[in-house]
Amino acid sequence: MSTLIEKTVIMDEQAIRRGLIRIAHEIIENNKGIKDLILVGIRTRGVPLAERLAAEIKRIEGAQLPVGILDITLYRDDLSTLSYQPIVHETQIPVDISGKTIVLIDDVLYTGRTVRAALDAIIDIGRPKVIQLAVLVDRGHRELPIRADYVGKNVPTSSKEVVGVQLMPVDDADKVVIKEFAE
Repeated sequence: MSTLIEKTVIMDEQAIRRGLIRIAHEIIENNKGIKDLILVGIRTRGVPLAERLAAEIKRIEGAQLPVGILDITLYRDDLSTLSYQPIVHETQIPVDISGKTIVLIDDVLYTGRTVRAALDAIIDIGRPKVIQLAVLVDRGHRELPIRADYVGKNVPTSSKEVVGVQLMPVDDADKVVIKEFAE
């Protein structure tokens, strides 16, 4: 069995912080403020990213945005290949999303399938005016016509590489690494 080995750190704690500050400013600028804006983190690592973006936007604008948590487990198109009994967590969106601007937040954009599942889950909850996408890392290799509106870092990768995002409090560090399978 092959194991993943860490090849390189592509974002350290400071690079993640700077990327999120830039994304926060872009979200505010592109939406001409924060009126009717809701941040929704895709479990698992999209949630701490959404919370950090909300804190940064509050620092800039002086107002707290609602932050939701989206579990897409049952919306995945690879559900049958994952496990017999998937673990489903609760989706928590604290306000009505109808007519609002949703910013979906995830750690890595790869094939686009996670985002497609998140879009289905959001539409089942309500009908937002606009759905935007913010990701910490866009690594390419899209299988669906999906693109991020806000990107912390574009990282060209090979399909043999894995982008690993570690974020506190989920993990014991804040960093983004490229890993590769050892031969």
